[in-house]
Amino acid sequence: MSSSRATKKQPGRILFVGSGPGDPALLTVRAREVLERAVLAFTDPDVDKGVLALIGAAVEADDEGNRPVDVRPALGEPAEVAKTLIAEARNGHDVVRVVAGDPLTTDSVINEVNAVTRSHIVFEVLPGLPNGSAVPSYAGIALGSGHTEADVRGEVDWPALAAAPGPLVLHATSGHLAETASALVEHGLAPQTPVAVTVRGTTRQQRTIETTLAGLNNSASELMGSLVVTIGKEVDKRAKMSWWESRALYGWTVLVPRTKDQAGEMSERLVTHGAIPMEVPTIAVEPPRSPAQMERAVKGLVDGRYQWVVFTSTNAVRAVWEKFAEFGLDARAFSGVKIACVGEATAERVRSFGINPELVPSGEQSSEGLLADFPPYDDVFDPVNRVLLPRADIATETLAEGLRERGWEIDDVTAYRTVRASPPPAETREMIKTGGFDAVLFTSSSTVRNLVGIAGKPHARTIVACIGPKTAETAIEFGLRVDVQPELAQVGPLVEALAEHAARLRAEGLLPPPRKKSRRSSSR
Repeated sequence: MSSSRATKKQPGRILFVGSGPGDPALLTVRAREVLERAVLAFTDPDVDKGVLALIGAAVEADDEGNRPVDVRPALGEPAEVAKTLIAEARNGHDVVRVVAGDPLTTDSVINEVNAVTRSHIVFEVLPGLPNGSAVPSYAGIALGSGHTEADVRGEVDWPALAAAPGPLVLHATSGHLAETASALVEHGLAPQTPVAVTVRGTTRQQRTIETTLAGLNNSASELMGSLVVTIGKEVDKRAKMSWWESRALYGWTVLVPRTKDQAGEMSERLVTHGAIPMEVPTIAVEPPRSPAQMERAVKGLVDGRYQWVVFTSTNAVRAVWEKFAEFGLDARAFSGVKIACVGEATAERVRSFGINPELVPSGEQSSEGLLADFPPYDDVFDPVNRVLLPRADIATETLAEGLRERGWEIDDVTAYRTVRASPPPAETREMIKTGGFDAVLFTSSSTVRNLVGIAGKPHARTIVACIGPKTAETAIEFGLRVDVQPELAQVGPLVEALAEHAARLRAEGLLPPPRKKSRRSSSR
């Protein structure tokens, strides 16, 4: 227990948080805020891992770098769970109780809430999307204005359920399917009534099997975990409305050989297409061995030594601003200096500091694209003929040589060093070598070299996508088959090109369904 919790004198609150059907993106704004600030939480086993990962995310670490976050399973009968929650709250702790779905639609949680009401502890109930409506929606089933929902894992009034109007939405496990089918048929439903069974609903491991009441047990008996079973003629229209599982990269495990800081945009775009990105850093960024070069460069900026500063990566932007911070400088040090960026991602990083770059390539986002647009030195209109080029120690000479050919003097400064990252875990290396990844996205030649160096070559069945010609050339040198290369060398077009390639393969019947091994990756 943290000292702050131990010294709190007023009773805490109990917050019942509905985590919804699984996808963390479906949490309410209030629920997400409560989870991220939670210090003590009790969770059910069927809460999705992606939701659990949010607990305590906004809690600051102590001096040793540890976050004082305590997450425990909610064990025992409802009365026992409620007793534990009340005791913690009376000790001054704010307690978060995390449940799947919507708290007040689950009998056991309702019993916990009733027990808490008798204790006079302050409590809140934060609703979550109920599985019974959210999961069929993600499966492409339009329930309409009226449906009947039941949990067949307990006692069931089968005659009433079979006679209910509208589609049926049942909560079950595979062990309940045989009894469900036989009981509903016995009480009047036709054996050929359409049925859809969905497991891991709303996550990127969602899987829906279509069958009938007669074939229900045989078709879906291998599905493990909680199931949502939708029964009725509405299931027949699923093919037209199946928007979640029909996305181009649905269920694909995609290797992103970048650090988490760098992979954000790429991973988010992959997720929108249904993929499961797996980030594997191949490069570690370290300061230059000697700070003298960068210190002279920063002094030159302040003294008006440069006409242009050319940024070739977000790492270079970060390195310059960190050096600014050391000297107590801010964006005003760029007064009178023009800024060029090799691409939009680098330009966005510059804009985040309140500065708009004068030049970003209008065509290819690369050194060649930047050179195509870069103005030659003019001794009449340019008061200074020098360009500052802060970049990695392993950068190529293409840009520096091109700028010199345009009449500029170049201060080519090592702003940071790139070193090969440590090898990924053995399981990840095995996935790379054996085809466990459906695709890999390379964003530079160094990511190709370093991934092969620390983990081995991707398997021949893995689709290889490269951001530009230089990266593709390096991949080919390492014996890889390059399947995808966008017209624009940017992260967005790279992901879109991969999605289009997958859609084309599927349309041509060349793409098998997602492999079961892909489901080893956790959902996000």
